Amino acid sequence: MTEELEKRDSFTFRNIFSPAHQYSLLGALALLALAYVFEHYANLYELAYSARPTSVAVGDLFLDNLPVVNLNLIIIEGALLSIVLTLLYVLLRPRYLLFTLKALALFIVIRALFISLTHIGIYPGNIGPDEFGVFDGIYTYLNLQVGFFFSGHTGLPFLMALIFWEKKNTRDVFLFLSFVFGIAVLLAHVHYSIDVFAAPFMAYGIFELAKRFFKNDYKLIETAP
Repeated sequence: MTEELEKRDSFTFRNIFSPAHQYSLLGALALLALAYVFEHYANLYELAYSARPTSVAVGDLFLDNLPVVNLNLIIIEGALLSIVLTLLYVLLRPRYLLFTLKALALFIVIRALFISLTHIGIYPGNIGPDEFGVFDGIYTYLNLQVGFFFSGHTGLPFLMALIFWEKKNTRDVFLFLSFVFGIAVLLAHVHYSIDVFAAPFMAYGIFELAKRFFKNDYKLIETAP
C-alpha cells in the first residue's frame, strides 16, 4: 500500500527528514508536546474549579428532552480507535503530516484556553468513563473526558475533514465521525448542546489560523497530486 502511495505522490518520509523539512518536523513535534502540557494543566484547573459550589449545571434545550444513553463504546473505545487509525492514515501520507501535527497542536491549545475560561457543572445523569476499564483509563489519562466547550469529539474529526477536504472519501469519513461523535456525546449527556454545535465553527476557525501560521506546510497539501 505504501508503494502505491509513493507512486502517486513523490513526497515521502525522505522528504520529511530532508534539511528542507526536518526543522519543521521538530517544530511540529515540539508544538504538539507543549500543547499537551498546556492542556494538562488547563484540565487540572478545570477539575479543581468544577469542585467549587459555583460550578452548577445549567438547563439545555436538547439535554432536557433527550434520554440518557450509555454510548461509552463509541465515546471512549471509538474515539481512541479513530485516533489510532487517523494517525496511521496521516503517517501513510507524509505530505499532510507537518501541517496536520501543527493544526492539531493549535486545536489542543485553543480548546484548553476555552475550557479554562467558563466553568459549568456536569449535567445531571451524564455517563462518564468506567473507573476500572483499561480503555477508560487511557481515555482519562489523555484528559479526553474533561472540559465542555468546545467538543473535541466533534471538532477534531471536522478539522481532519477540512485538512483532507480535496479527498472526497476521506472527507466524508471524517464528517461522518464528527456527526456520530456529536450525537453520542449529546445522548450520553457528557456535553452541552452548545459544545457540540459550536465545535465545527471552532474547528474551521482553527483551520484558517493554521493556514496563516503554517503557510509553507499547507503549501505541501495544496500541491498534492
